[in-house]
Parts: sequence; structure tokens; C-alpha cells
Amino acid sequence: MTPQRRFSILILGSTGAFGAKIAERLATSDAIDLIFAGRTGATLAAQADAFAKVAARSVRTAVLDADLLQASDLTGRGVDLLSNASGPYQAGCYGAARAAVAAGCHYIDLADSRPFVVGFKDLDDAARSAGVLAVSGASSVPGLSSAVVGEYRDRFATLREIDIAISPGNAFDPGVATVASVLGGVGQPMRMLRGGDWRTVYGWQGLRRQSFGDAGRRWLGYIDVPDLALMPSYGASLESVQFQAGLEVSLFHLGLWCASWPVRWGLVSSLAPLAPHLLAIKRRFHWLGSDRGGMSVTMRGLDLNGTPIEISWLLVARRNHGPYVPALTAVALARRLASGVETRRGAWPCHGVVRLDDILAEAQGLDITCTTHETALPP
Repeated sequence: MTPQRRFSILILGSTGAFGAKIAERLATSDAIDLIFAGRTGATLAAQADAFAKVAARSVRTAVLDADLLQASDLTGRGVDLLSNASGPYQAGCYGAARAAVAAGCHYIDLADSRPFVVGFKDLDDAARSAGVLAVSGASSVPGLSSAVVGEYRDRFATLREIDIAISPGNAFDPGVATVASVLGGVGQPMRMLRGGDWRTVYGWQGLRRQSFGDAGRRWLGYIDVPDLALMPSYGASLESVQFQAGLEVSLFHLGLWCASWPVRWGLVSSLAPLAPHLLAIKRRFHWLGSDRGGMSVTMRGLDLNGTPIEISWLLVARRNHGPYVPALTAVALARRLASGVETRRGAWPCHGVVRLDDILAEAQGLDITCTTHETALPP
């Protein structure tokens, strides 16, 4: 009897912080064949050797550049799904996605760039014609955040406010590209729905403190993410959508808040060029803070009886398991495609695409807990 062919997933950027997490979680399925891909052959070979020792099976590697990827790079390797964890994701640069669609294979990325994810729907006609699914933003935002809102949306007759916040533990060691992406938004203007009107706010401003349960209290500031544009689709009753992020170490966070003002005033064009230097400082003080991170989604409005309520969902990740969270949505969707359960086709942002239960199922074995609290608000 001929053995059934495995579903082949090529992970572009497999040696990165999030690509490695995707590989690790998908390694539990014998029905999936993994291909590690990136720019450096030696690094890929080392990753493949380490993977083979842990997973007790071999894995292929491919030296590929996301910016130069061609359809033939995928068809020649029999790829069924391209999981793009390479970043950074710049507006309009859909080369990797277009290559996947042209090759007739599915595509998933972890983008959290607002213009990149929102504009991804431009590939919809091509994806439908090719009979594939292409999804952008299968990460903490908007993938997980929209799944949380989708889970509790029916508890509201009128949903008025959505407030999302994320704060990683200082133990998390991001790459230069990730740091540059964050710094590039510091002090920059963005549009946000507040009080029923679209208003201009500035990156890393809107300073406030919030508790993340076991992860402690953190400073937060505005960050531009796809949710700010996608969440208003929940209806005309929605008056405010806010997203903020924060660094665990107050000195680091408040330092960026101070640095946001010269950018806002036009004295400095961007902090992105400082990424290598600021990352080096962060690594030198890696012992500050903890290995705990948190994510919260808070919804306010009127319940089915017309009573004002607040529903707060909180995720806390311990033992430095926070970096797995951005990978969980992509892993859940990849597993659905591999099993044949996912039959939708087309290209769109990862807004309400994957159910919350499916995403959290991929956190099994990790020190990640989620709690939900419902509170009655004053009339």
C-alpha cells in the first residue's frame, strides 16, 4: 500500500524568533513535512540537525530570500503551504505571497503592519483563481485579538469599545528587524477611532499603567496595528478601538516615551536606525524584569438586556513562553489546512479567520493561562 503523502510546509525565516516556534509546534504532527528556509545555509543546517535530534526525523532545508522568492522555488520542492515568518512586512511588498499563489500553494504570514495587512485583500482575486488560501496577520494581532473579540461578541447587544494591550517580558530577545519595526513607529502619527471620531494620535504616547495579573503592572503606549482599521467592521455602534504595547522595564519604556516627542515635533525623522544600538543595551540588561508577558482584550458595551458591561480577557505567559503566542494562530491555521478541514479560499487579513479555541489548543504544554472576567458597569 502506497504511504499517504505528507502535507509540505516551507517555513520562511525558520531560524527567527517566531519561525522557530512555528517549526517546534508543527513538529508534533507526523502528517506534516517541514522545510526550513532562510538566507544562511549554515544556520539552517544547524537548526535542521538540532530538530532531527529532538523530533527523531529529518527535515529539508532551502536557502531562499523572501525578497527574491519565485514560484519555481516552491513548485520545485512540492510545497503545499508557505509560512512566512521572515519579516519585516512593508506595505505593498507582497512578493512572497504572490509567489505562493502563483505556485498554487497556500500562504500564511505573521505580519502586524497595518498597511501591509489591510492591503493584503488586493491578492484575493488571484488567490481564488489559484484555489488557495492566503492570510496575512496570523499573529497576536489581528489573528488572536480578533479571535477573542469574536468569541465574546455575541454577549453584547451593543459593542462600544475595544481595548487591546500587549507587554512582553524583558527576557524576550527580539531580532534587530523586530526592534526596528517598533522603533519606526515611535512618535509617528496614526489614525485611531476614539469617542466615535477618527483622531490622530502618536506612537508610544497615550502613556498609562495597566495590570497584567501575574505579570505585574506595565506602562503602555500607542502602537499602530491592523486592528485599528479592521475592528471598526464590528458595526456602527463601535465608538473606540485602542491598541497599546509596553516594555516591562519602566526605564526602557519611559525612555522611548521621551524619545517619541522629538519625532512627533519633526526634529528626528525616525528612531529605526537606532535599533542595533538599543537592542545591544537591552541585551546587556537582560537580567532586569522577568520572563513573564501578558496580553489583554477588554470589551465594553451593553449586554443583551441593555445593561452596561465590561468583559476582560487576559493571557499571561510564564517561563519565557510569551514568544510562542505570536506563532499560535499561524500554527492553528496551518494545521487546519494540513488536515483538510480548512476549505476557504481567497486572500484576506487574519481578522476572525481562526477560532479562539483552535488557537489556544496550540498552547498545550506551555505555561500560558487565560482568564475572563465580566463586570457590570454603572449606567
